[in-house]
Amino acid sequence: MRAYRHFHVVAPACWLLLALLALLAAWALPVAAAPLAADWSFRLLPGDARGAAHPGLQQWRPAQVPGAVHTDLLAQGLIPDPYAGAPEAGLQWIGLAAWEYRARFDVDAATLTRAHAELAFEGLDTFATVSLNGQPLLQANNSHRTWRARVDGRLRATGNELRIVLRSPITTLLPGVQAMPHKIAGNYPSPYGDEPKDAMVGNFVRKPGYHFGWDWGPRYVTAGIWRPVQLDSWNAQRLTTLAVQTRALDAAHADLAITVQVESAAPGTAAVRVDVLDPDGVSVARIDRDASLQAGDNAITVPVALKQPRRWWPAGQGEQARYTVRATLAPDGADARRIEQRIGLRTVELRREVDRQGGQGFAFVINGVPIFAKGANVIPFDMFPARVDAARIRRELTAARDANMNMLRNWGGGYYEDDAFFDIADELGLLVWQDFMFGGGMQPGYDPAFRANVVAEARDNVRRLRHHPSVVLWCGNNEEETAWKDWGHGRDLTAADPAFAAKVWQGYVDLFGNDLRQVVADEGLGVPYWSSSPSNDLDDKANDSTRGDKHYWQVWGNPALPVTAYLRETPRFMSEYGLQAWPSLRTLDNIIPAAEQQVDSATVRAHQKFMAGEGNQRLLKYIEEEYGTPRDFPAFVYLSQVMQADGIQLAALHHRASRPYTMGSLYWQLNDVWPGASWSSIDYAGRWKALHFHAKRFFADQAVAALRDDGVTRVSLLNDRQHGLQATWRLRVMELDGALRSEQGHTVAVPPLSALEVGRFADADLLKGADPTRTVAVVELLDGTQVVSRQVVYFAAAKALALSPVKIDSTLRADGEGAVLTLRAPQLVRALWIDFDGVDATLDDNALDLVPGETVTIRLRSEADLDTLRDALRFTSLADVMRRAPGMATADGRADR
Repeated sequence: MRAYRHFHVVAPACWLLLALLALLAAWALPVAAAPLAADWSFRLLPGDARGAAHPGLQQWRPAQVPGAVHTDLLAQGLIPDPYAGAPEAGLQWIGLAAWEYRARFDVDAATLTRAHAELAFEGLDTFATVSLNGQPLLQANNSHRTWRARVDGRLRATGNELRIVLRSPITTLLPGVQAMPHKIAGNYPSPYGDEPKDAMVGNFVRKPGYHFGWDWGPRYVTAGIWRPVQLDSWNAQRLTTLAVQTRALDAAHADLAITVQVESAAPGTAAVRVDVLDPDGVSVARIDRDASLQAGDNAITVPVALKQPRRWWPAGQGEQARYTVRATLAPDGADARRIEQRIGLRTVELRREVDRQGGQGFAFVINGVPIFAKGANVIPFDMFPARVDAARIRRELTAARDANMNMLRNWGGGYYEDDAFFDIADELGLLVWQDFMFGGGMQPGYDPAFRANVVAEARDNVRRLRHHPSVVLWCGNNEEETAWKDWGHGRDLTAADPAFAAKVWQGYVDLFGNDLRQVVADEGLGVPYWSSSPSNDLDDKANDSTRGDKHYWQVWGNPALPVTAYLRETPRFMSEYGLQAWPSLRTLDNIIPAAEQQVDSATVRAHQKFMAGEGNQRLLKYIEEEYGTPRDFPAFVYLSQVMQADGIQLAALHHRASRPYTMGSLYWQLNDVWPGASWSSIDYAGRWKALHFHAKRFFADQAVAALRDDGVTRVSLLNDRQHGLQATWRLRVMELDGALRSEQGHTVAVPPLSALEVGRFADADLLKGADPTRTVAVVELLDGTQVVSRQVVYFAAAKALALSPVKIDSTLRADGEGAVLTLRAPQLVRALWIDFDGVDATLDDNALDLVPGETVTIRLRSEADLDTLRDALRFTSLADVMRRAPGMATADGRADR
């Protein structure tokens, strides 16, 4: 009322302005807590044992929040770049130390006048003791939870001080783990002696598992405040959550139940308004409701019916329409508050039909349409999550969509991604398989306190992410069931202590079979739950090709079968498989000095985490089997990418050609956590490896699959769209110089959402006596005369082909916002890699085979001018890097001497 008493002194000309400001204020009502505005600093906790070795670190220094100790030390110039060179061993002391963060802040008068206030800590990593103005506030022990503490009456107008002590998970937990007479299995043992190999603590702490090291990333056991601290204040009531349940949905109508959660300090009433805006921002529903409230939490549910709803579809199947649902508490009052969410209207089903052979399908069905899942697994984007911004996430997710992916699996050894990840996935139409954050080994699910902590974590994150239409599965963990049943974890513990082993397994069933399933049922708005990947949801067999999802590592892993073994593994849904490759040389140049770019140098080994640095030998095995021995390090990097791309293409096309028996192909992995050797198709700097360009082709909605195995090539036409395809396909057999030996073409109707086998061709019938080292088959899907999809089939190992370096005719010209590169070669060019020496350029195609005499046009974008690009243009092909045996003939008939 005080404000109204002052209106009489305001000049009449200001009345309109004041009214406009009031309207804008009402429109911009508080939607959430505000980030705490504070000056942050950090230090090594006084008295920590590492203080003597690191003098001066017990002084307060500026900190960045959100952030981590490692990045704060780096910003202060106190440690080297954790990624450049090989500094990892010398930085392990950071994860053993205790650290303290301090925030000093003031509080505005409006906040202080409100009856209630709360601090919310969205990411404390991990064992944290928090005090406010010298008084204890909370203790936290889970990096994945939001921790809340009421601060009513404890805030001052000026000079508030928040202190957070963060203790090492290793030093905190190690004594207890070591005291266990029998240990549960962990993940990757530390090579640095900071914890014993038989007493790993990572499975006992709710912290991102990859921080303890993985076979694609370093070991940096972080501490810090890695997500924002929020300050919220309110009077009698506040909105806490908003949930939209789709009760019925088709093209004609949608029936929704919108539930608003209201926290009330005392019994009373509240006016609640619910607005629904369509994807164009037009209001399609408004409901006002007066509700009676009890003290505490109250759920208010409002039914809403929509006609001709615009549904959300995965990429390639329709539009990614999103509605906005807004709830306003006391909409006509001075203390009105608002909460809103963007949602997509879609139905999701995990279809598990039993077939006549006793197998059971595994297919995602969106809006009644079975979707073949094409994509990859996602790992964290950085060792230090606070460094990942929305632009980085958008770069990688856009690359996934541009490679014709429609699903990503958020792997369970990292952290639950920021809302930005899911907002962008919603926008791009990328389905998300979301693991809970358990990455391997076994958890102490037999401990009630541990389980309760996990349930609270799960509830926090399911509620936070449930309104995203991209989220179509919650999965309990990564590889824990198969590790117990297939890797010997259960067998070994049972042999040592049968009673304890039974207790551990029952704890697993309680946590992943019951607790998390119930959280998803209660909070997940109908999204299905799956207990582990791979699994058949706690059926007897964990990693089964005929039921459930499959992880297949007999290629690359053990026993390191050749890539052709992919053709003999036909799962219901392949959720992991992969081959390793190195990042681009431009990416490596920033972290490995040129003099150390050797396969066995210490720095290269430090960036190869597979088999404790011995992974390059595995990589060479696969390269040499098909392509021969690389002549130098650049050839090694190039051939690693060629091998990876060829192998994953073989597997992915086999999966797609096996539709509908197989309904998903998610390779390991999309992205990198740092610059190093890994299974990714996009390196840490965002540069596409050869695999990602191949994926753009082999995941295309309409494509040809020509799969050669044991002397027979099987040709299938793939159609993932909801309408049929009247297809023309062509098979040509030609020599490396382009001489045509035979040609055939056919027209066929390909049903919607299908794979249609159109022929099997024996080598003898195709070659008709031709030299297999000088002859190829070119199989194409055509739209008129335009090639929609192409595969070149080779009849001999790459290292046996009579290839020779070829002069490629190229032109580069400006075209609209970018440039166009036109290529033509007189002979076949295999595995052509286009690069611009020292210049960044983004190409829409690369890592391709040039068919003799045919023109290829590639668009590219670069900040460099055309003259610079022309000077920097470089071509590398398989013929340029192969070592040949003396006297071995090439395509032009010459022999190496």
